[in-house]
This record gives sequence, C-alpha cells and structure tokens, in this order.
Amino acid sequence: MSVLEESFANPPDDCRIMMRWWWFGPAVTHPELQRELEQMKAAGIGGVEIATIYPLDLDDPNTGFHNQQFLSDAHIDAIRFAANEARKLGLRVDITLGSGWPFGGPHISVDHAAGELRVETIPFPPGTASIAAPDIAFGEQIIAAFLVPVKDGKVSLQEAKAAAPIIDGRLQVPSPPQFASEAIFFISSRTGMTVKRPAVGAEGFVLDHYDRSATETHLHAVGDKLMEAFGDHPPYAVFSDSLEDYGSNWTSDLMEQFRARRGYDLTPHLPALVGDAGPLTAAVRRDWGRTLTELANERFLMPLHEWAEQHHTLFRSQTYGFPPVTLSSNRYEDLPEGEGKARLLMWREFSDTRWAASAGHLFGSQVISSEAWTWLHSPAFRATPLDMKAEADIHFLQGINQLVGHGWPYSPQQAGEPGWRMYAAAALNAHNPWLFVMPDLTRYLQRVSFALRQGTSANDVALLLPNDDLWSTFSVGSNPTKSVITPSGFNTAGSNFSMDEPLANSRVSAVIPQILDAGFNLDFIDADAIDTVGIPYAALILPNIDRLPLATYQKIEAYAQHGGIVIAAHGLPSTAPGLLNAESEGRQIQEISQRLFRGKDSTGHFISDETQLGVSLATHLKPDVVFSPKTPRIGFIHRKLATSDLYFIANTSNQAHHVQATFRRPAKHAEWWDAFTGAISPEPKPNAVDFTLQPYESRIILLTDSAIQPRRAQPAALADLKTIDLASGWKVTFDGTNQTVFMSHLHSWSEEPTLKYYSGKATYLRTFNLSAEDLALGRNDVLDFGSGTPIEEPTPLPEHSMKAYFEGPVREAAEIYVNGKRAGFVWRPPYTIDVTAFLRVGQNSLRIIVGNTAINSLAGSALPTYRLLNERYGERFVPQDMINLQPFPSGILGGLRLKME
Repeated sequence: MSVLEESFANPPDDCRIMMRWWWFGPAVTHPELQRELEQMKAAGIGGVEIATIYPLDLDDPNTGFHNQQFLSDAHIDAIRFAANEARKLGLRVDITLGSGWPFGGPHISVDHAAGELRVETIPFPPGTASIAAPDIAFGEQIIAAFLVPVKDGKVSLQEAKAAAPIIDGRLQVPSPPQFASEAIFFISSRTGMTVKRPAVGAEGFVLDHYDRSATETHLHAVGDKLMEAFGDHPPYAVFSDSLEDYGSNWTSDLMEQFRARRGYDLTPHLPALVGDAGPLTAAVRRDWGRTLTELANERFLMPLHEWAEQHHTLFRSQTYGFPPVTLSSNRYEDLPEGEGKARLLMWREFSDTRWAASAGHLFGSQVISSEAWTWLHSPAFRATPLDMKAEADIHFLQGINQLVGHGWPYSPQQAGEPGWRMYAAAALNAHNPWLFVMPDLTRYLQRVSFALRQGTSANDVALLLPNDDLWSTFSVGSNPTKSVITPSGFNTAGSNFSMDEPLANSRVSAVIPQILDAGFNLDFIDADAIDTVGIPYAALILPNIDRLPLATYQKIEAYAQHGGIVIAAHGLPSTAPGLLNAESEGRQIQEISQRLFRGKDSTGHFISDETQLGVSLATHLKPDVVFSPKTPRIGFIHRKLATSDLYFIANTSNQAHHVQATFRRPAKHAEWWDAFTGAISPEPKPNAVDFTLQPYESRIILLTDSAIQPRRAQPAALADLKTIDLASGWKVTFDGTNQTVFMSHLHSWSEEPTLKYYSGKATYLRTFNLSAEDLALGRNDVLDFGSGTPIEEPTPLPEHSMKAYFEGPVREAAEIYVNGKRAGFVWRPPYTIDVTAFLRVGQNSLRIIVGNTAINSLAGSALPTYRLLNERYGERFVPQDMINLQPFPSGILGGLRLKME
C-alpha cells in the first residue's frame, strides 16, 4: 500500500490533463509556441493535442503576420518545433489527422467524397410513356427506378414495381400507367458535405467513411505528411475527432457489399428505405444499417488503426455519431474517447462519455479519455475553476480517467487581451486572470485520474443497447417534422444514421437514474460485445429490446442459467433482426423469451413498469453503495484493487449534503484520500461512513482488510472560540494599471466606475494583530471568505447547461499569503483555508491575489466583426453567445474573517 499511497501523493505525469491546442490559420510562430508550451507546463498540464483550424486574422505584410497553408513546409516546421519543445518539457503530444472535422480536404475527389443515397421522385402522368430521368453528375449513378401508384394523394410503396432501364436519359415504360403514378429514382450520390472549420488550404469534401481507398487517400495525403514533422519521435497518439459525417448512408459498391454480407439483393427492396413498403420494411432497413456499420468499421476505423501501428503511434478516437458506428466499434482503436455534451446531469442519462468508458471497460483499455469542458459556461472566457471541477467530476463518475481539455487557443501577443478564442468552447489558456490557481486544480485532476486507473472497473450492471432496433429505423428522405418512437422508446426525427444520438431521450436513458439511485453503477453493452467478450457483469438489463440476434440471446440465456441476473423491462425480445431466417429465428427468440421470463423454471426477471427497475435490481443484488438519506445528486465510481476497494464519490449539486454511506463489502479499515493535498487520513467507521459534501465537493475513500499505517485523523469541526473581522481596511492594487483603491469594506471591484470592465489580477493588502492568548485559543485558525450562494437551476436544464450553479464569495480565485508565506488557494467551497502554521504573535500581514474572468474586459470593448476575414476566406465560424455581455462581480465580495477554533 505504501507504494500506491506515495504514487497518489506524487502521481505520474501521464495522469495530467491534456489540452486541445487550437492553431488558427495556421498562423503560428516559434517564440509563441514555446511560450505557450511553457505556460501549460507551469499550469500542470501534461500534454497537447495539436488541432489546426480556421484563420482568425488576415495576412499583414507590414507586421509579417501570415496564415500558412495547411501541410506547407512552414506548417510542418512549426509542428516539428512544437513537438521537439514539448518533448524537452516532458509534455505528451498528440495530433489530429486533419484540419477541422470530419476528415477530408482538397485531396478528396468527388468520387471519394461522403456518399448518400439520393432519392428523386418525379410525377408520371397517366398515359405517359416516358419521362426525363434526373440529371446525373460526376460521382453519381442511377441504381434503380420504380413506378409507384398514387392513391388518394399518397404514394403506395407496397405496390412499387421496378421500371425499365433508362435509355437516352429517359425512363420508358412498355405500358403507360392508367392512373396517377410517380417514378422514384435511387441514385448512388454524394452528400456534398465539406470539412467544417478548416485551416487555409484544408478546404474540400469530407471523405467517404465507407470507402477504404478514400480513407487511405487521406492518410497518405495528410497523415504521412504530418508524420514528417515528428521524425524518429512519433506522436504519442493520432486523433480522430467526433464523427459528424451527416447524412452519409451510401457508398459506390454498397449494393455488392450488401449482397455479399446479407445474402440477398437489395435492389427490389430499395423502396423500403424510403417509407413503408410492407411487413419486410424494418428487416431490410436493419440489414442496410448493419452493413453501413460494418463498412465504417472495416474501411475507416481499421485502416486508421493499422496506419497508426505502422507509424508506431496509438490511435485515439471519438467513435460515435455519423456514420453509424456502435459501441463495439471502439474495439478498433487503442484509446477510446468520450465527449461532454455540456449537460449538468450528463452522468444520469445516456452520454457518449459513458459510451466510451463502457467500451474501454469491455475491451481492456486501461486509460479512457474524454473531451472535457466543451461549451463549459459559454461564452468563451466565462468558465471558472469551479466550473471546470464540476464538469470533470461528472466525467470521472462515468469511468473516465484522462481529461482532454477543450481547450487552449493559441493567441499571439499582438492579438491583445484576452486574445483569440475558439468560436464555441471554453478558452482555458493563460489569458484567464485566474490561471494562477490552475496548478491547484490540475493537481487534483491528476490525482483523481491516477486513482481511477488503479485495479479494474467494478460496475455491476450492463445496460444492453438496442442496436438492431436502431438500425431498423434508418430511412432516407423521412419527413423531418415527423418523429418516430420506436419500441425501445428512442426518437428518430427525420433521417437518422447514428447509433448514439437517438438514445438521448430513450428508455435506455430513462432507466439510468433508476440504476444509479438503487446503489449501482453501470456500463453499456451491445450484442457484438456480448458475442466477443461475454457479459462480465453481475446483472444485465434489457430495456424493451425487440430485435436481438439469436446467437446473442442464446448467450444471454446461458448467462442467466449460470447465475447472471437478467432483467427485461417493459417488453421482451420477439423479433429476429434482418430479412433472412427471420421467421425461424424469430420463433426461437420468442421461445427463449418464454423460457427465460415466463416459464415455470425461468431464471430471468420481467418488469412491465420500468420505473420499478431499481427495486428489482436491489431485490436480486445487494447494492454497491447506499447513501442515507437518498441523495440522487451524489454519485460514485468503484475500482476493485487486489486487496481493497477504492471509491470516488462526488456531489454534483450546488447544495451541501450530509450522508451516511454503507458499502456492500464490509471492510476492517478505511482511509480518506485527499486529491487536493495527497494526504491520507483514517475513517473510524468503515462500514457506515458519515460525512458532509460541500457543493460540488468530491472525495476518495479506500476500504481494505489489510492493516494500515497509523495516521492522524481529520480534525473534527470545533466551535469558534474567537472570530476576527477582516472585511475592512484593505488596500487593493490592480495589475497593469496605476490604480490603487482603499476599501473601507470589501466589495466587488466592478462596482467601482473606473474598474467596471477590468479583467485581471488584484492584490489585497492589510495587517492585523494577534496576542499570545489569541494563538493559544485553539488548534485551528481558519481564514473564512464566506459560504457562497447557490443559484437556482432552471427546470428543465438548457441543453448547454454545464456550469456550477454557485456564486462564491471570491470571484473567481484567490492565492493567500500570510506573513510572506503562501498558505494556498481558495476557489471552491467551503472557501476556507487553514492558516494556523503561518500566524504569529504581534502584527500579521495578509496578501491576497485575486483574479476574475476576462468577460468584464470583453463586455467593455467592441467585439471583432470578422467582416473582411469572411470576405477573404468565407464564413467558417460564428462566435456563439457573445452578445449582450455584462461585467460580473469581481474580487473578494465581503465577509472575510479569521476563525480561531
């Protein structure tokens, strides 16, 4: 244990957070690159992910400012320089395999561009013998055409008939229809989507994620060139950002691939991809969706992984979104990565973060990362250290143990203050006045990341994702105003080609809080994972699954027969996925459902009301942790070590909570591990632990039967014996100005007319006297800034709601010096700091450095219009939430006192 404890106190550098480092233009210089790397190192950041995106300024020959071409010699030289300097500083370097997102660029020709099935409908009047076929551009091909009768103003797809071949650009029929009809043309086409937010010279089509040659073209044109910058020292990992290949559902050889993989010709069933073509519609759509997923796996993810191996680097990927990759698609990468959706309750609903963590647990990834702080407290520069901690803890609760900040904007000195920022993300660079407390925050994040890499995940519950049900809803040209609610409860509005997005408001998402509130944590699982690695969990939940592969269901039945807990909620599997063997396999699936859940000797458990899931789970499996009183906003994650159990527990609310935690496995000893200080203290009652969590506070507790070293217990809270009011008589000096203010009473400096729009640091100075009797009063002398004020959370929470709904008495961070010695930082509840070791008899001096956010200065100045930039390069971004900015309270707001306990 001593080795583990020492490592916790001084965790390895690879547990430090990383930052996505945005290079705008790219317009970077060696001196600024070196300066920013050194700033990140000093802030406790462990590495960078270089991401080159759109320009933010025009070339200026008078100053030498220049936007380099993406992959130009100058750009590659800048990457080489940054990588070498980062290596000297001991920083990890990852690089995005492209510019903007998704992958693509000028090297992607139209025949390698993202594909779609274009459907054109043309009226075919009665008595007409032929009509002109749709215009076909390069990269397109007509696959088939159907003549469909129109009855009562509606197209009857169930009566669609294949039409004759097209001759000289016209569709001709041997017998002109006697009634109103429509000709439906199915065309292998391209979406026309271009790369979003590209750098100069990176503009072009998004590549076809179902075409291996398109992927390899990109890797050779972009990947190989980027690797030249690294020489004999490859990047730690190459990165694929979130898949946003919207609308891509086709590729040139899909018909051949479909036939080879599914065993039948898709051509006569094409109308099923448009609308209701009869009872086989869902089965055909499922087969089409499954084919798309397989092609994305084999022709995009696998080549990327192979290429990374060849270049002696790792492949890190955000594997969700569009195209329809699945949870099990994550097996084709080394480092799975999730992404925060800027939701305060993200950990209690379906999220891509838990998706990635689940895949990591299933496929053996020890390190699982997540893109953190995307949209945090928008707009840019509004985020605070407390906001960062509040969101980070939510990632940790879902199983993440490596944070990649989103992000750090490169900003040249000539850009002024607060400099450049990405259009839609937190700006977490050195232009934040509160950056001086970043090392305190990053050290906390480093220790938690280290702790959550120990042992193995101990999640009890697997929640089965309805892949086959989702594939069966795929369609082309759906009415975007009409939503389809599937049996599993996910909402598919319009054409959907994603396996994760429809789950956000589904029954899958709805049962997650029931599992958590019953005292369990969970992972997602899908049928392919069950077929690959089995079900390494104590319980499996089927949330109203309808379609399920027979072989997978047989494995689930065997799992139940060998003691696994299987609970089906609301409905039972009854349908075989796909068209072939649907009838015979469907009968067998229904028979398994009958045996497993309805038979006299059934081993599964069925609940018609999914709101009873938590009760059912707790009936069959003892909860991992029970909090009393029940507190839904407190979550936990459990890691199983060789001889002990480690729990990370976090309060995700803006209220303090006192609870008692009872753990499933009784332990003889318990220790609290302080992730801010690295200190370890004993817990006297390991089986029923009483503790209080302040707003957004988190703790780590280790339970063990092994003997532990004697330690000093955490001091109990004592009654105040004396309080000295320190809220008056301060001299405050503002950095970068010649201004000093004498505050008779502490208040927000933005209340001062000349400081209303000041963003920066201020130094507070005052002295006070203590007698020998004062110092003898108690054993704890605490500087208390006040309790802070919770902000009411809106109901429902907005989509981009990620922030700490809490206003502290210090806005936003303070560094405290007592008698010339640094006592520490204050930026989070309870806004107190122990200064016992620094006080002395007689005169004592206090120096407090406080930093606010950059929003005040932004609110006081005109924002750039980017008019000429947009004329030159086109509008590549729109700054978001940057209207009606107002200055916020800043500094120490009052109520400061010294409590002698």
